[in-house]
Amino acid sequence: MGKLFAVVLVLIAIGSAIPIVMHWYPMAQDISTHGHLIDDQMGETMAEAGIAFLAAQFVLAFFVFRYSDRKDPGKIRTFPGGARTMVVAAVLLVGSEVLALGIFGQRAWAGQYFTPPGADAMTIQTQAGQFAFYFRYPGADGKLGQQHPDKIDEGNQNFFGLDPANDVESRDDVVTAELGIPANREIRLLMHSKDVGHSFYVRELRVQQDFVPGLDLMVHFTATKPGRYEIVCTQLCGLGHYNMKAYLNVMTQEDFDAWMKQKTSEQ
Repeated sequence: MGKLFAVVLVLIAIGSAIPIVMHWYPMAQDISTHGHLIDDQMGETMAEAGIAFLAAQFVLAFFVFRYSDRKDPGKIRTFPGGARTMVVAAVLLVGSEVLALGIFGQRAWAGQYFTPPGADAMTIQTQAGQFAFYFRYPGADGKLGQQHPDKIDEGNQNFFGLDPANDVESRDDVVTAELGIPANREIRLLMHSKDVGHSFYVRELRVQQDFVPGLDLMVHFTATKPGRYEIVCTQLCGLGHYNMKAYLNVMTQEDFDAWMKQKTSEQ
């Protein structure tokens, strides 16, 4: 039985690698300027992890095949240095793998989180709350009004807690339930959670960022292909989590200007 198990183990390991090697599950289309770096990092990680996984399974299968069903009652040899040496070797190997992947992914990571957006980036604020996303654009003055949590009133569609009666800068802010942006222009997305932890994920943008209650965060990106793409929350945030989504609408500059004019008139 031991030798049969070893053969089955090898077949399962090879079978699990075939869909990945054959690219049966391709990535979603990339519509961002930074997406190719994320895809390259993903490919390197999958290759390294896949090779390590197959090597581990083959070594396991070899030992099962070689030493199972032993008829010799003699003493079993132990690994030189004992278990401690094996544990130290494993820690060094895994540590080297993690360090290598970190070095390989430095460019992609730094481009997203350690490089500030350009001075001409469009600023948009997104707020996540159970169980919806809302987006706020500065008006003609180019400034976002102050938020007042005590004034949040979803019944009156004051999702951001604005005080236009006393805050001039908030009077021309535009609030929508859809993230509309122009193609080929950098977006500076300010992120705020109204209640619990949420997440902003658009697979075509290769962007996934958590909302942290009490902490305002920022991501920046440039979308390159007009279209309509789904925004989903990937953090379990309550009973309605499964239905928490919005849409990213990437448009030409002309279409975006018309869209913004329409949204402004609806406020």
